[in-house]
Amino acid sequence: MTLEHVLSYFGTYTPGKNGEVASFEFEYLCTLGIAALVIFAGRWCVSHSSALKKYAIPAPVVSGLIFSIIVAIIKLSGIISFSFDAKITKDLAQNIFFLTVGYGFSASLFKKAGRKLIFNIAFAACLLITLQDIIGVLVGKAIGMHPLFALQCSSAAMSGGVGTASAFGPIFAEWGAPDGVTEIGVAAGTMGNIMGSLIGGPVAAFLISKYNLKADPNDKPESELSDKVAPLVDSRMIVAFAMVLLISALGMPIYFLLDSIPKIEMPKFIGCLFAGAIARNIIEKLKRDTYVSEVSAIEHMFLELYLALVLMTIDITKLLSHLGQMGIVLAAQAVLMALFAILISYNLFGRNYGAAVMAAGNCGWGCGSGPNAVANTKAVMDTYGYNNIAWVLYPSFAVIIDDIYNPIFLSFFGKIISGS
Repeated sequence: MTLEHVLSYFGTYTPGKNGEVASFEFEYLCTLGIAALVIFAGRWCVSHSSALKKYAIPAPVVSGLIFSIIVAIIKLSGIISFSFDAKITKDLAQNIFFLTVGYGFSASLFKKAGRKLIFNIAFAACLLITLQDIIGVLVGKAIGMHPLFALQCSSAAMSGGVGTASAFGPIFAEWGAPDGVTEIGVAAGTMGNIMGSLIGGPVAAFLISKYNLKADPNDKPESELSDKVAPLVDSRMIVAFAMVLLISALGMPIYFLLDSIPKIEMPKFIGCLFAGAIARNIIEKLKRDTYVSEVSAIEHMFLELYLALVLMTIDITKLLSHLGQMGIVLAAQAVLMALFAILISYNLFGRNYGAAVMAAGNCGWGCGSGPNAVANTKAVMDTYGYNNIAWVLYPSFAVIIDDIYNPIFLSFFGKIISGS
């Protein structure tokens, strides 16, 4: 039995050729096992660090980054390059997680939030996207960066994330962007994921400390509203999980309809989010069991899994060649995001504890993605207390506004600066 035969059970080994480093891609079960270790390690790090707790850094972000750095060092040393079969599992975790978030959208939640807050969330999202593009292009111009490259490092990669940056890369290329515009966007979006995860917690901690904010002890998750502790029953968990899988499939027709809207780039998870919200309200109208506690457990499991998979599979070595000008623009975006969350988001969202938590969520999607927003929100609430509006309503609603406004403004602004 050869070593190659043994390794084939754990993944795919590719010998190095022509001076390249040998590579090994872990198969998906091994990848999931490593993700589990990342989750355990992240929780251990946070539980043993008062600073990580205080600044509400999500646990999988801490361990995921450490893991990615170790993998990058091994690759740069010329020993071997590790990669992971995680595409399908990341997609599954992200979509099921957002479905469960959408499942929390009962009609009463919008009434509780009020029209003013709903409008302010939408307004703040559009304003942030606009400022990101204007400031990004201005900074890019000052350092001699091509304007479409600068735009890729702005709302395309920041508010839009890797998906939007990838979608607009070919479009910007048609408008005259130099070669590598898609790669710049993907690299910026990857860095944005890291930035958003690291900025949100400290921003919320600053606001909570400065204004002496406290969580409302009566504001609790649905699963905790009853004084009774719901026992874990196998039959209920199986039914709840099967229900979640069915609703996620029903999200695909919704995704198809939304993604068919001209000029708008919609991620798949938005379809699942809408499916979850629609299913929840239909089930309530029919007065059937909503399985809130079981769905809540599924929600938290898939969020941690998704974050672990995303952070541990970042190839930091691919970002090194895109530093320099991109780093300067991204630094400007990070400063903009922090100041925007403190000076604008907090004030627009009500100047209270919930507003501080939503400011952390704003940093998450404003520099990375929807899951980053939720991860920031959860990390802050784990340390300082729960807020229902910030947890259930804010991240999803803000991301929906982003997914509608961002591609429209990118198309409009991109044509102006490129002269197309």
